[in-house]
Amino acid sequence: MNVLRKFPPSSQSSCFKRFLSSKQPSEALKQHQAKIMGRGLPTKKPIDGVKHVIVVSSGKGGVGKSTTSVNLAAGLKLAYPDSDVGLLDVDVFGPSIPLMMNLHDTPLLNEKNLMVPLVNYGVKCMSMGFLIEEGAPVIWRGLMVMQALDKLLRQVDWGSIDYLVVDTPPGTGDTHLSLVQNVPISGVLLITTPQPASLQVTKRGAVMYQKLAVPIIGLVENMSSVTCPSCLNSVKLFGDGTTNLAAEVNSSIIESFPLDQLISSSTDGGTPVVVKDPGNTQSKSYLSLAKKVVQFLEKNKRSSS
Repeated sequence: MNVLRKFPPSSQSSCFKRFLSSKQPSEALKQHQAKIMGRGLPTKKPIDGVKHVIVVSSGKGGVGKSTTSVNLAAGLKLAYPDSDVGLLDVDVFGPSIPLMMNLHDTPLLNEKNLMVPLVNYGVKCMSMGFLIEEGAPVIWRGLMVMQALDKLLRQVDWGSIDYLVVDTPPGTGDTHLSLVQNVPISGVLLITTPQPASLQVTKRGAVMYQKLAVPIIGLVENMSSVTCPSCLNSVKLFGDGTTNLAAEVNSSIIESFPLDQLISSSTDGGTPVVVKDPGNTQSKSYLSLAKKVVQFLEKNKRSSS
C-alpha cells in the first residue's frame, strides 16, 4: 500500500494560505508577539534523526554561500559514502537549493504526515522552494517566516542523518536567531569574500554566533583570487582582509576558493562541481573542506564529553 501522497501546493494548502495572508489585524499580531516573548527563550530540541547540524552563514549576499553549501553537502557524501547527508535550505525569501541540486518536484507526505526529502547526488534535500510555485515571490511577515522555519525543522522525515548542512539567508536576522535558539548547532561556517563590505558584516555574524555560544568551524574565503587565462598568473583582486578578520574573531581560514567559471556554471546547471568534475582542483578543495568540517566536529565532540 502506498502511504505517500503529494504535499499540497501553496495555492491549495490552508496552512500556506494562512502564511500568505498579509491582512492579519495588527493588534492580534502584537498580542501574539507579546505572548511569545513572555515565554522566554525556547528549549533547544534536536531534529529527529539528525546527529550534526552544520550551519553555513554569510553576513552579505552574493558571496557564494549556497554554492559552498551544496558542494559541502555533496563533498561530505563523496568523502564519507557510508554517511547519510542532508541539505536544508532555510532561505525562505530566496531559496536556491532547488536550482543548484536540480530538484524541482513537490515533496510527498508519508503516513506520519511528514514531508519526505527529495534526493539527488545521494543528498537528502528540503527547501521552501519545493513548496511554492516556481517564480512566485514570498511576501511574508516575520511571524509567518518563523512558522515556515518551524515546519522545515520539525515536519520533515529525515530518517537517519549524520550531517545536516543548513543553508541560511544572508545577514543575522530572525531565521538565524530562531535556528540557534531552537536547535543544537554543531558548528557554523562563515562564508565571505575579501572585500571590505563583506568582511564587515561577516564580523558581525561571527560576533553574534560567539555571543550565542555556537562553535565557529572557520571561515571560507570565496573569490580569493582570479587566474589570467593567458599567462596563468593569479591575482588577488580584493586583498588579504580575510586573514585579518580571522585573527579578529579568533578563527582561521580553512579553505579559499578563487573566481572560477566552472564552479558557478556547474551549480547554475544543477550539478555541484565536486560531483561534475571530482578531479578538478576546486573539487579537491571542497572535499578537503568536508574533511576539515568532520575533523572539527569530532574534535569538538571529544572535548565536550
